[in-house]
Formats: sequence, structure tokens, C-alpha cells
Amino acid sequence: MVKSRLVMAIGAALFVASCASTSPQNTNTADTQKNTPTIQANSLASAQGTAALTMEQIMADPDWMGRFPEQAFWSMDGEDILFYQKREGSDIRDLMILENGAGEPQKVAVENLHQYVADEKVHAADDSFLAYTFEGNIFVRFNDGSLRQLTRDDARQHNLQPMTNGQLSYQQDNNFFVIDVNSGLSRQVASLAFKEKPKANEEPKDYLAREEQELIQFVQKERQAAEERFEKRSKLQKENATLAPEPFYLPENKELVSASLSPKGDFLLVAITEPQSWRDEGDIMPNYISEDGRVKSENVRRRVADAKPVEHQLVLLNLTDGSQSTLTYNTLPGWNEDVLAEVKRENHEARGETYKSEEKPRPIMLMADWGWENGAIQWNEEGTEVAVMLEAWDNKDRWLATVDTAGKKFVSQDRLHDDAWINYTHNEFGWLDSDELWFMSEADGYSHLYVKPLGGNTRQLTEGNYVVEDADLSSNGDYLYFQANIEHPGIYEVYRVKTDGKDKPEALTDLDGMTAFELSPESDELLLTHSTPLMPPELYHKAVDSSQTAKRLTHTVSEKFLSIDWTAPEVVGIESSHVEEPIYTRIYKPEGFDENRAEEYPAVVFIHGAGYLQNAHMGWSGYFREFMFHSLLNKNGYVVADLDYRGSKGYGRDWRTAIYRQMGTPEVEDLVDVANYLESDLNVDGDKLGTYGGSYGGFLTFMALFKEPGLFEAGSALRPVTDWAHYNTSYTSNILNLPQDDTIAYRRSSPIYFAEGLEDALLINSPMVDDNVFFQDSVRLVQRLIELKKEDWETAIYPVEPHGFRQPESWLNEYRRIFKLFEENLK
Repeated sequence: MVKSRLVMAIGAALFVASCASTSPQNTNTADTQKNTPTIQANSLASAQGTAALTMEQIMADPDWMGRFPEQAFWSMDGEDILFYQKREGSDIRDLMILENGAGEPQKVAVENLHQYVADEKVHAADDSFLAYTFEGNIFVRFNDGSLRQLTRDDARQHNLQPMTNGQLSYQQDNNFFVIDVNSGLSRQVASLAFKEKPKANEEPKDYLAREEQELIQFVQKERQAAEERFEKRSKLQKENATLAPEPFYLPENKELVSASLSPKGDFLLVAITEPQSWRDEGDIMPNYISEDGRVKSENVRRRVADAKPVEHQLVLLNLTDGSQSTLTYNTLPGWNEDVLAEVKRENHEARGETYKSEEKPRPIMLMADWGWENGAIQWNEEGTEVAVMLEAWDNKDRWLATVDTAGKKFVSQDRLHDDAWINYTHNEFGWLDSDELWFMSEADGYSHLYVKPLGGNTRQLTEGNYVVEDADLSSNGDYLYFQANIEHPGIYEVYRVKTDGKDKPEALTDLDGMTAFELSPESDELLLTHSTPLMPPELYHKAVDSSQTAKRLTHTVSEKFLSIDWTAPEVVGIESSHVEEPIYTRIYKPEGFDENRAEEYPAVVFIHGAGYLQNAHMGWSGYFREFMFHSLLNKNGYVVADLDYRGSKGYGRDWRTAIYRQMGTPEVEDLVDVANYLESDLNVDGDKLGTYGGSYGGFLTFMALFKEPGLFEAGSALRPVTDWAHYNTSYTSNILNLPQDDTIAYRRSSPIYFAEGLEDALLINSPMVDDNVFFQDSVRLVQRLIELKKEDWETAIYPVEPHGFRQPESWLNEYRRIFKLFEENLK
């Protein structure tokens, strides 16, 4: 058990040091009236000057804070730096450029966007050109700087692949082409047709047809002529190289998921599946506010309770001889295991039934790439080997496998099994050379980097109680660059490690806070996006091998934001009563905080959303409104805690999976520990505690109030989940399996089954056009509270808002209500 408390403060010095220039900090106190005045648009319109810390200012259009750089990247030649910036007063993002990585950012003209923006890009095997797509058209940039557009149409080309002969392949619909980048000549090398292979004549279907074809000579002559024409056309298509080859005919009840052409042009590996709608007929959501004054029915996704299995078939198509081979999964370890046997047995016994386990094929599919640069199917540069990342639909296994093209079978290179669930992230992989793979895995409990020679033993490149993210291979293959929280769970810096495994990771930045990176095309420079709790993201630049501090490139934070004296939070490791690891928590203290004063402080505990998300870190929070609200609460005398409960990101596999089959149990235990810490260490009145959170945080607000009555005097649940059977499949089935397999987990984890425990003040804030957590979630819980005759609760609805509010007026209304709830119940 950890006995010492880990504390790291983010002080004002760090804030000032990270700013090039700041205005004098404003020390005005916040408006403490419960009924705050109406929003004053004019006084909030400018990002210049100074501002007071008021609810109206916090919840105003975020433009007032500054329009920070987003999605920064290098130009294709590595000379310039580009980023997107929100247009003032609009949702549109403009592309901005820092020419030669310096000076003032300039807006890239629309007519020049194709020179910088790439939907996907690939380098030739000999590095003679860079090919990329822009708006579905193909461009090639040669080493002399010249640019050539190869296609200009509305067909949308994609899935680029450099070929070993110096040409380039691409996909257009279900057709695959190879193009000569110098001449522009394009030839079709393969096409997929989801239908039966055509015949010269149909076979007779019944008695009358058979008799007609045997009896009537005219019919026989016509069929003979058709055969001859068919054979002639087939021979022409097969033997004349100027024509497109015959399509590969695939089952008509399937559709294409993904495909990848070998750089040698000899094989095409395709993944196909049965078509499946993302929703059912009854998956609708009423929208009461529309242009025509009528109620609209919006289509929404299906619920996990209605989930249907998904399986992908991988088919190897031989472009040389026209043969096709369906690859089976029976060479993958665990392909037919009953991995949910114990779960199903427990649920059957709860119903008084007996479960009989049996081995049978599991639905397996390509792993969702979640933004991987090269997808789940990757050929080596020579086109001699192909690797695929596969996952079981039950979420318990993922396999990195290669394909034996001669034996027509998978060869497992790495199996990762998890009795809870395989993480949706930390699965990136790629080729180091022709017969060696690199990949990421949580095999030892944390996300780390590994190298696997084909037919050899796996070697681990990084290890320790930290998380590796966003790995990128250097252009020469000597290094893997990555982001990690090695020094502290809440500090992310940039590192690199040699792929030969001979050296330990080397730190490349020391900025504290959150630092993400983009590696330059030559792998010699880093473009950094850095932030601290008090400073939103800005861009920095650093040469990889330089010992100098990174140079700041942008200054987009507004003078108005800088003029406010925000609270600098501390990140504290609070001792857990249940596990050895501490519960990392942001602590916001009022100015002049005195833990020895006679009068105890009221306190509010914020619960972040998403479940798998890290918020108690040293960088800028995605919950920026909540961060500002916490400073306002400090001005009104509250202590605020913001914890990374079990299930949160950034702390390894065991912390992540602690919630398996029991969502809302370990997290509430962590809330109890944080509440005890506030009372025992920070002079907080245990009878003056409140809590709030949205989405997953709203769910946990319910669970805390329902399962631990009296822990909090008041709580506000925003856009909350109340019954996990109504949430989506991809998220929920990871943690709770499927309702039909694991009813116990859903009843154990859904607030609606614990509503009888409500004793404290509750505010439910629900957007009505939320296509993520449906409004129905709140409606069903409200009905349950009515039937239970519960008091001291209320509901606020927001007719035009989705899951993430868009209107400043809605944000203001919501947080006024939350503030009022705390003022009335905690003071």
C-alpha cells in the first residue's frame, strides 16, 4: 500500500514562464449573487483588454479566450509549419502557415490548399516522389520540388500504394489501378464484383426449359452462338494486355471493408463482410425545434442491447493467375475459445440454468484503426510480406498476423489476450524492414513498444510503469519516436528509442505539462504542441539533436484570458483504500487557503466524462469551461477536486480494466477516498460536499448519490447515462460484454437499478437532441424517481442541444443551475 502522498504543484511561475507577454492580473472577485444578470453580448465580444471572473464570461463563446492552433503538421517538403485555426465567430477552420517555421502565421489561400493538405500520402520506395490525395484527386511531388496532378474528377481516388517498379497504385470504388507517375498512364489491375460470375448461358431451371433446349434447334443454335461470343471475349480479355483484367467475383451477399494491393502487384488482400445497417427502424430521436415548426425524427444508432455480431472474411486474390483463397482463422491461437464461459455460466446460474461450454469459431474482424496512418493491413516495402491486425468481436483478443501467400493461411506473430477487454488504442504497428515488425501492446500492463522478427523472438523496447502513445518511425528506421508520461503520470514529454533495442529511451523535451509532437519528413525536427493547466495549446519547434529549449512559435491566447487570475491547480496522489496506486487528482484551493482555520470549507468534486480519459494532468484540459468554473468556485470559497478515478486513461491496463463488469463500483470507492482526503487533509466540511459531471461523469454522479447516500449533499448529472443497455456497442460491450450474455454486469452497473438510494439533492441536466447519450436515458430515470416517490430532485432540459452543447446561452443556464444547487445545499 502506498503510504506517502505524492504532490506536484503547478505554480504561477510556470504560468508566467510559458507566456511571452501578459497583462497585469485582474484581482476582481466573482459575482456572488445567486441570480446572475442576463448575458451582455457587447461586453463579452472582444478578446482584448481585461475581464472579470464571472459566469457570463466563462460560458461565453470561447473565441474570447483566443483561437488556438489545431492539428499542426509539417509541409510536405519539411520547410514550413501549418496548422488549423478557428475563424472568429464561425465554426470554419482556416489553414495557417508559418513559412520556414517562423514569423507571423498567414492564411493559406484556397487556391493553394492542394499544395499543403493531404488526406493520405506515401513515399516511393526509392524516395523519388511523394504521392498524396487532396479532395479525392492524386498529386505527386517530385524531389526537384515540381508538382503534378494525376487525376481531376469527382470519382475520389484513395488507398495509395507505392509499387516496387516505381509506379503508384490507387483504389477507385471497387477498382484498383496502377499509374505511371511520369506519363500519367493508368491501367486497371483488379476489380471486385459482388455477384455471381457470368456465364454464356443460364442452366435450365425447370422441366419446360430443359425440354425447350433439347427439342428446338433454333434455341440450340442461339445458345451455341452465345457460347462462342463469350469464349471469344474471355480469351481477348485474358490474353490482350491492353484490356482490363476480368473482375474477381465475390459473394453477392457481401461488401468490401478494406483492401490492400501488394507493392509487387501480384496479390490483393481484401476484407469483406455481410452488410449491416448501423441502426434499426425504431432507432429514432424526436427533434422538437426545427425550421418548419414540425417535429422531426432524427435517425440514431442502435443500442448495445440490439447489437449484431460482425465478422470479416479475408480473401487473398492472386492477380497473376486469377485465383482467390479465403483465409480461415483456425491458425490463430484462441480462435475458437469460449472466452466468456465463466461469465455465461454465472449468468445462467443466476437464472437457475446450466451452461455448457463448447469450442466454436469466434467472429473475428480487422481491428478498427482509430486514425492509424496506414490502416490494419500493411505490406512491407518489397511486397513480399503482409501483416494484418485482427480483433475478436467479443473484445478479448487481438492478433498481429502475417499471411503465408503460398500456404494460403495466417501466421500469428503476436496474440494479446485480456480477460477484461482489449484496449481500442495502443495497437499501432508497422514494418521496420522486409522481415521485422514493430508494434505497441499492453502485454506487460502498460502500453509499450515491441519489435518482432518474422520467425524470431519478440523484444521489448520500452518498459516501466508509464504509457507510450503516438509512436512514429523515423525515416531511416533507426528510431521510434513517441509521447510518454515517464517522469510523472500527468506530464507527457517526447522521447525516442532505438529500434535495435540496445539503448534506453532518450528524452527529447523537458517542457512539463502536455507535449505532443509531429516528426519532420527528414526526422530531424520536432513540431510540438505544448500546454499547461493555465496555458492553452501553443506551437513550439525544436531540432531533434539540439540541447536547446524548444522555441515558441505561436501566441494565440487572448489578453483577456491572460488578465484573469486563474487558480493554479495542484496534482495530488491521494492514497487509495483499495489498490496500491494513488488516485491522481487536481486540487483547486481558494486564494488564502488555510487548512487550520476554524471554519471548514465547502467542496465540490468534479467527475470527468468519457470514462477512459485523463484529466488530472499538467496540461490544458479539454474541460476548459469546467477549469474556469473551478476558479470561480474558488472565488466563492469552495475547494475543488478533479480526480482520475479507476477506469481513467494514462495509468496502465489494471487501472483501466478495474471497472470490468462493475462500472460505478471502483469509481465510487475512489470518490469516497477523495472525499475522505478533502475532509482529513484540507479542512473540508464532510457535510458540505457536492459533485457534478457530464456523460460518464453524469453516470457516476448518479451512482455516487444512489449507492453512497450522504457522501455528497448535492449532485448534478449532465447528459448522463442511466442504463448501459441503451448505450452504444463499441464502448459498452468492451466493459460489460453484451446484455444477453451478462445481464448481471448491466444490472450491477446501471444507475436506474439503484435509484431507490437517492436521499440528497439532485439536478439532472439533459440535452434533448443528444445522439450519443439519448434523452430517453433521463426520461426513464425521471419516471423511475416518480414511481419511487423521491423528492428534492429536478430536471433541466435543453431542446436544441446535442451531447456537446453549442449555444453559450445553454452553457450559461446549465452552470447557473449547478452553481445555485451548490450555493443552496453546501452553504
